[in-house]
Amino acid sequence: MRFEAAEWAVVPLNNPWARDAAVTGAKAAHLARAAVAGLPVLPGFVLVPAARVPAALTGDEALRLAWRTLAGEKGREPLVVRSSSLYEDTGHSSMAGRFDSVLDVRGWDSFVSAVRTVLASARRVRPLRPVAGDLPADGMAVLVQPMLRSAVGGVMFGADPVEGRTDRILVSAVRGGPDQLVDGSTQGVRQQLTRRARPVGDGTVPRGGGRLLTRRKRHQLVGLAKSAERVFGGPQDMEFGFDGDGRLWLFQSRPITAMPPRPSRGARLLGPGPVAETLPGVLQPLEEDLWVTPMSHGLTVALDIAGAAPRRRLRRLPVVTTVHGRAVADLRLLGAVPPAHPFLDRINTANGARRAAAAWRVGRLRSALPLLAVDLMADVDRALAGFPPTADMLSGHLLDAVAWGRQALSALHAQESLAGALLGGGSGATAAGEGLAEMAESRGQGLSHDELVARHPVLLSLLPPALAGRAPLPEVDNVTLLPRGVDSLPVREGLRLRIRWVQEMQIRMLSVLARRLGAGHAAIPPSRLALLRWHELVRAARGEGLPADLAERVPRPRSGPLPAAFRLAEDVPVAENQPRLDAPGQGEGAGGGFGAGTAWYGQGERPERPVLVVRFLDPALATLLPGLAGLVAQTGSPLSHLAVLAREHQVPTAVGVTDATERFPEGTPLTVDGITGAVEAGELPRAASTSARQEPAA
Repeated sequence: MRFEAAEWAVVPLNNPWARDAAVTGAKAAHLARAAVAGLPVLPGFVLVPAARVPAALTGDEALRLAWRTLAGEKGREPLVVRSSSLYEDTGHSSMAGRFDSVLDVRGWDSFVSAVRTVLASARRVRPLRPVAGDLPADGMAVLVQPMLRSAVGGVMFGADPVEGRTDRILVSAVRGGPDQLVDGSTQGVRQQLTRRARPVGDGTVPRGGGRLLTRRKRHQLVGLAKSAERVFGGPQDMEFGFDGDGRLWLFQSRPITAMPPRPSRGARLLGPGPVAETLPGVLQPLEEDLWVTPMSHGLTVALDIAGAAPRRRLRRLPVVTTVHGRAVADLRLLGAVPPAHPFLDRINTANGARRAAAAWRVGRLRSALPLLAVDLMADVDRALAGFPPTADMLSGHLLDAVAWGRQALSALHAQESLAGALLGGGSGATAAGEGLAEMAESRGQGLSHDELVARHPVLLSLLPPALAGRAPLPEVDNVTLLPRGVDSLPVREGLRLRIRWVQEMQIRMLSVLARRLGAGHAAIPPSRLALLRWHELVRAARGEGLPADLAERVPRPRSGPLPAAFRLAEDVPVAENQPRLDAPGQGEGAGGGFGAGTAWYGQGERPERPVLVVRFLDPALATLLPGLAGLVAQTGSPLSHLAVLAREHQVPTAVGVTDATERFPEGTPLTVDGITGAVEAGELPRAASTSARQEPAA
C-alpha cells in the first residue's frame, strides 16, 4: 500500500493529542491515558493522518527521528507496529484481532513495510456491525512501541466475561508474549481470581505451567486490573507481559464488550418443563394470550388448592410465562426441582400449617375430583357440539366463543394438573397413543390428513396448536395398539384432550373472524392476526379498527430451544447447568448462551443453523460469526480474540473440546452450551414428539 511520510503526523504517546481516541484510535488513546495515570506503559508514538492534527510534526525527518528514539541510532532494537483503528477497542465493538500487527520489526525498511501492512488491513477489514456516523472511511492510525521480550505474557479481564461476575478477575498466561494466546493457538494457564488475588478453583494448569502465575504475579495483576478500572471507569480487557526482571507492563486495555447480564438476587428458576409438551413451539402474541394466560391461571388455582405455594407468591408471580415466545414455568412452584432451602422448609411452621390445611382439602378433593372432571368434560363437549357452523355465526358470537374458550382452558388446566398430582395415570392409556392407534387402523383408506382429523378428533393430541396452520400428522410405523375410544381414557388424559379441542375451536373461529375483519380489503391471514394482542382483537371486533402498525409488525422468529433450567437477566436466559467435567464433549464455556444446529467446518454450503466446528479460534473466521447457532473449538481460551467476538454476536461458544473435528463430522446435529462448555451430538430438539407428549404434565 502507498505510504508517504508527508501525509502522516507523528504524535508521541505523552502528547495530549494522543489521549483523544478520535485522533489516534482507541487502542493508542487508552495506552496514553493509562501512561498519564501512572500505569506501566511502554513509550511510543502514533502515526495519524496529518489532517487530524495540523500542529503535529510531519514528513520523513520527523518520522525517522521518532523511529530512532525507539529503535536506537542503528535501528537494531526490535519494535512492534500495531493497528489503532477508530473502529476497534470501543465500548460497543472490540474488532479483536481483525487488523494486522507486525512484531519484531528491525531496520528502517522493515519498519516502513510493517506500517504499510497495518494500513493495508484497514482497507481489507470492515466493521462487522454498523458504527456511528461521522467516522472517516479510512479510520486507521498506527501505534509503534518497543518490542518487549516477555518472560510471561497473557490476557486479563477485570471481570468474568463468561459468567458476568464483576467480583472475579480472569487471567490467562503463557510463557513468552501474549500474541500466542490471543490468536487462539495456545490455551495457556487460566485462573479465576478474587479481588484479593486468591485463586478460585484449580484453574487450568498444563504440565510445567504451575509457576507462571505466582502469588506475587497474581497480586501485581489484580492491582493493575483495579487501577485500570479506576482510570477507565469500568473493568477492562487487557494484554500484559512480565519482563525478565519480573516487572509488569500493560500492552493493551479496552472495555469488556458483550458482558453477559447477571440475574438479580432471588430471580426465579424457569424452564420449559412440563408446559413445553402442551405448547412446544414459538408462540405469537395472540397465541400467548389465548393459551399461556389461561394455563398460568389454571395452574395457579391448582397450586393454591393443593397448598403448594403461599397465595402471596402466587398472586405476585405468574406460574407460566413466555421467554422469546416460548412457554416456560416456574420450576420450583411446579415442584420440578428440589426446594432451594429444604432444611428451612422442614422447620417452617407456617409452611407446615399451610400444608396441613391443604391436606384436608386435598383429601376431600381426591374423592370428588373424578366426578368434577367428568362433569367439566361433559360441559366442554356439549359446548363444542352446540356451536353452529362457523359460516352461520355472527362475528360477535365468534369472538364470544373464543373468549369462552379462554375460561374453559383455565378450568381444564387446573383440573388436569390436580388430576396428575392426585389421581395418578389410571390405566396408562394416553390420548396420543389412542391417536396413533386410530391412524394405524385408518391406514390405506386414502384419507387426507384433514379428513382423518375430522373423522377422529383424537388425532389433534398429536399436533401442537398454531394459528398459522396445522402441522402435518406424523408418520405411523409398527403401531399394534387397537383404538379403544376416547371414553376409555383416564381422567387426566381426557382433560388434556379437551384442552386441545378447545384450542382447535378457537383457531377455527378466529380464521373466520380474520376474513370478516378484512371485509372490503384483502383478508387478514391467520399469521398476521396472530400478531395482535387479545385486547386489540376485541377492539377490532367492536368496530374500532385494527392497530395502525399491524402491517409493520414482524412475527417472532423461530429460535433455538431454551435451557432446561435458567434465570432471567435483562430478558436473557442465564443457564443454571453446572459443568460436567467427565462428560463426553465437555469443554470450557466461553459465553453466548445455548444453541442448537448442524456441525459445519466453515467451507462449502452453509447449513440453515450452522454450528462452526474448528481446531482453533482463528480470528480470520470472524466474518462467519453472524448467524451462527454455535461455535466449537478443540483448543483456545475464552479470552482469545474470536471468543470475544463470538460473545459480542451472542454465539454460544465452547472451547477446549477434545477431538471436536473428529468427534463431530459435518452434518452432525449438535447442541452447544456456552455456559458449561457441554457439546452434545444427536437429534436436534423438536417442537414436539409423540413420546414427549405422553409424559405427565404439571
